[in-house]
Amino acid sequence: MNSQRLWQRAQLHVAEGRLDAAEGNLRALLEREPRDVAARMLLSSVCLGRGRLRDGCAEAVAAVAVLPDDAELIATTAMCLFRVGETTAARQCMLHAEIGRTQNAAALARLAHVWQLLGEHGQALVLMDRALALGFDNPEFRYFRALQLQFNGRLDEAAREIATCLRQGPTHGRATLTLARLRRQSADRNPLADIAQRLAEVERGSEDHAAFEFARYKSLEDLGRFDDAWTALASGNAIMAARNPHDSQLEAGQFEAMARICTASFVGGSTSPSRQGPQPIFILGLPRSGTTLLERLLGRHPQVASPGELPDFPRQVRWCTDAHGAALLDSRVLERLNDIDGAELGRRYLDQTQWHALGRSFYIDKLPTNFVLAGLIHKALPRAPILHMVRSPVDVCFSNYRALFGDAHNYSYSLDALAHHYRHYRKLMAHWATVMPGVILDVDYAALVTDTEGVMRRVLAHCGLPFDALCLDPVGNETPVSTLSAAQVRESVNQRGLGAWRHYAGQLAPLREALADFA
Repeated sequence: MNSQRLWQRAQLHVAEGRLDAAEGNLRALLEREPRDVAARMLLSSVCLGRGRLRDGCAEAVAAVAVLPDDAELIATTAMCLFRVGETTAARQCMLHAEIGRTQNAAALARLAHVWQLLGEHGQALVLMDRALALGFDNPEFRYFRALQLQFNGRLDEAAREIATCLRQGPTHGRATLTLARLRRQSADRNPLADIAQRLAEVERGSEDHAAFEFARYKSLEDLGRFDDAWTALASGNAIMAARNPHDSQLEAGQFEAMARICTASFVGGSTSPSRQGPQPIFILGLPRSGTTLLERLLGRHPQVASPGELPDFPRQVRWCTDAHGAALLDSRVLERLNDIDGAELGRRYLDQTQWHALGRSFYIDKLPTNFVLAGLIHKALPRAPILHMVRSPVDVCFSNYRALFGDAHNYSYSLDALAHHYRHYRKLMAHWATVMPGVILDVDYAALVTDTEGVMRRVLAHCGLPFDALCLDPVGNETPVSTLSAAQVRESVNQRGLGAWRHYAGQLAPLREALADFA
């Protein structure tokens, strides 16, 4: 068969689900046409579909060296590479000269999204602005551009961009919620009437519907109408719980399996020589526990870069277990953990992340859910300091309940699931403290905001860093921030987050009772 025929047959086999036959055709095609990036990327997808993550990664990485002057194909390749954990290769794609030349506005918007995923929010905004100048425009694009403006600290411009988004897409609930969170609402200036009008038009049970309810909650809480605020919050969470059910029993089994595998001898660290170059500092804990505040404070140290939430460690765990998937854990990963090579895991992680240091000696990896993988972190990177952000049980659970994480952290949409998740988390953290004593420093959120200097002295000492008074105020940290705390962490340290749940003490009684033994 000629090359065209091989390509057509491969596509047909993929459509029919015959991935083995498709792989054969694609490999035959690439023997003839080794620079055919479209065929190589399809082969990468076929390998992933057959459960072979390493082979899929290898094919995608091989495509980088032969990328043509095609902005759409560059975007596709870069996005695939990022999704499978080949971060440095994805970044290499983004340096292709064609990106600076292209007039393809839709491709520029996709490429901007890749920069956003890589944490390069300034670069993302540059490409978004080019796409906009070339005429690319729709509500979703305006919303993501508003987020980039917010992440880069340009809050007034972000608000204006959200207004444009809502003119184009009146049922864009996430835009309304983002706007409500940008400032405190007042009796004479709030979006409640606007939300009521938009709620009448939105698809019932959709995520936008839930987002409008979360926005209504935020506005009503700002106005002191706490009973009405709770009704809106409960409604939004009920919608999200129906859309994204959480399996607490499955989670408990996964956490227990992780603890059984990760014994003291298993997590005892790598025996490979120490890797030279900048070293990571891990910040972990439950989402909304104060991890962003700690990162912003620590990131003010002259020796520390703060690139934000890096997905690389979980992705490299999957590469080392050759288990393709999007979840943090699954049965295949757990089945293969006993054979994981800690030194290889550490090398792979550093290869993908050290560029974030930007010439500094340390860089922060602040991915809260890495608490599940803390033993593997120590096994792979025994020199890496680990900081665990601790917040009072009801405070942190309520903060999760009012967050709206989309399709992530599904436990957060039910008070019962929240209580179960908190128990699973505390049990696993107790296990890590037992099998690797002294490795993880607990950092109490309440202490951090009331005795910032005392806590930061302990944090810096744990990281092997000299004290620096810059680390007492996050305001001077100019790096972009892309978490839900993007607005408030640009302020000085404050205690507003302490006890926010008390306005809803009655409604939260079941949660408080379930967590009473942790108080």
